[in-house]
Amino acid sequence: MNLIIDVGNTLLKLAVFNANVLQYKKTCIKKDFLVTLGELSEAYPSINKCIVSSVGNFTEHQINKLKERYPVSVLTHETSVPFKNLYATPKTLGVDRIALMSAAAYQYPTKNVLVIDAGSCITYDFLTDANDYLGGAISPGIGMRYEALHNYTAKLPLLDINLPKKVVGNSTATSIHSGVVYGVLNEIEGFVALYKRDYNDLTIILTGGDAHFLRDSLKSDIFANSNFLLEGLNYILEHNKD
Repeated sequence: MNLIIDVGNTLLKLAVFNANVLQYKKTCIKKDFLVTLGELSEAYPSINKCIVSSVGNFTEHQINKLKERYPVSVLTHETSVPFKNLYATPKTLGVDRIALMSAAAYQYPTKNVLVIDAGSCITYDFLTDANDYLGGAISPGIGMRYEALHNYTAKLPLLDINLPKKVVGNSTATSIHSGVVYGVLNEIEGFVALYKRDYNDLTIILTGGDAHFLRDSLKSDIFANSNFLLEGLNYILEHNKD
């Protein structure tokens, strides 16, 4: 069994896979990691290898505690992956994006795939039907847009994410909700249209923390999969098991 650990900017996800089947998933704050790891190890004694993907702060102490239990692979730009990386600056490519493209390569071989990850940032990553990763785009996520409006103005409030009921906001709060949420929705639809202009046969995956919030408001034919990154990490671990 495989232990998958995805370290984000604020939260940490742990998942257990038996071959390619997800058996367990839990999200925790970073200070609870060692307790959660102990509970998981006791519940799944058959775990025999682990992979860590970190875009946030994962300490050497935490890594060492993992290594006391399992052989650990830490995902980097040097890790062998199941696609051809044509990014101009491969050393700067985020490990989260590497994992997403690995999932796309395994699940949709011979397909043009656009993966949209709606998290702290919104990333767009494109894999061709020839298994070439070309790159994509990065823009501010929903939460970051709300925070920017508050932090870079004198009087705009910081609001919680909320789906607006109509496009025309009739108050400061509803105007912010409209600007942020419809701005993101139209950005996504715009990117999808641009990719479809050049690639008619396009499979679109939506993932990330805000995926389900956005999914029902998007008009494009999109597959939502909240576990896509975890699945990609598991595929990378299996890809490198020998």
